[in-house]
Amino acid sequence: MPRLPRTVAQVPHTGAHAQGAGRPHGAPRYPVRVRRVYDPALPDDGARVLVDRLWPRGVSKERAHLTLWLKDVAPSTALRQWFGHDPALWDDFQQRYRAELAKNPDALNQLVSLAQHGPLTLLFGAKDTTHNEAIVLADILNNTAH
Repeated sequence: MPRLPRTVAQVPHTGAHAQGAGRPHGAPRYPVRVRRVYDPALPDDGARVLVDRLWPRGVSKERAHLTLWLKDVAPSTALRQWFGHDPALWDDFQQRYRAELAKNPDALNQLVSLAQHGPLTLLFGAKDTTHNEAIVLADILNNTAH
């Protein structure tokens, strides 16, 4: 695995709208996409990584076509339960989740490494396709400083 000059510990705690500053170096060469784990796998998904802490209901491991289940990059149980996918809490959730990620650089760096070697699709189980941890992770990875 390539050594990265900066880690997620430098991801800002200011939310997803901060541009450029504080994101890990080692920019992905390929775009990071986000999809529901319930959607069928596509040939161009590349590495498929589930970023939920809990296994999604009703999905077999075969159907998920996972490359990796990275539980350690998911929000903590306390943060997930507090948020409850309430859009009114979205900005605060992003800040709190980024703070958690800053304490866990190895998990995010695994995603950076995967995105440097080919397409990466982050998978999530939530019904809300706009307010979930995969959106935050994709924002961090896709806006990594070049």
